[in-house]
Amino acid sequence: MARFTGSRYKVSRRLGFSTLETGKELAKKPYIPGQHGNKRGKKLSNYGIQLQEKQKIRFMYGLNEKQFKKVFEKAGKMKGVHGENLLILLESRVDNLVYRLGLSTTRKGARQLVNHGHITVNGRKVDIPSYTCKPGDEIAVKESDREMKIIKDSLEALAKRVDFVKFDEKKMSGTYLRYPQRSELNADVNESLIVEFYNR
Repeated sequence: MARFTGSRYKVSRRLGFSTLETGKELAKKPYIPGQHGNKRGKKLSNYGIQLQEKQKIRFMYGLNEKQFKKVFEKAGKMKGVHGENLLILLESRVDNLVYRLGLSTTRKGARQLVNHGHITVNGRKVDIPSYTCKPGDEIAVKESDREMKIIKDSLEALAKRVDFVKFDEKKMSGTYLRYPQRSELNADVNESLIVEFYNR
């Protein structure tokens, strides 16, 4: 499976959107990369705007094109609003929930924790980052890995946890309480443009 190994900061600057959700990428250089990045002003077509919106979410959650389209198609089979269902499915991935619980400072780091077998769901080891959790599922750090410095440092660095998860630091275990509401997710994303992009 092909993975993106380039600069996340450059991607964020090109999209004009913080894919790491920290804003650090755009703090110093809030313009597109390249020698004349701060002088270039290009008006995007409707297609370009829709593509850019798709790329924002795809890079934010760290999926390749094939994975993203698969999640999009799955969201279309669910009841409710297609775009919101897409975001709910992405938020329900185990790697994203590990990130939301504060066990890692980035989604990329959270994916690595899952890949390396440090995470359990309902007591069973899960090493597939795309595993979809349901409300009520318990996501925990494997007992033998609870003293890992990288996890402890991430928990200390966490400023605020989202309301749709809760975490018990003594047990190093969290619960996915409910599906997130749209108002709790990134407001700088227009998911309806992604639906338009794939349905064009």
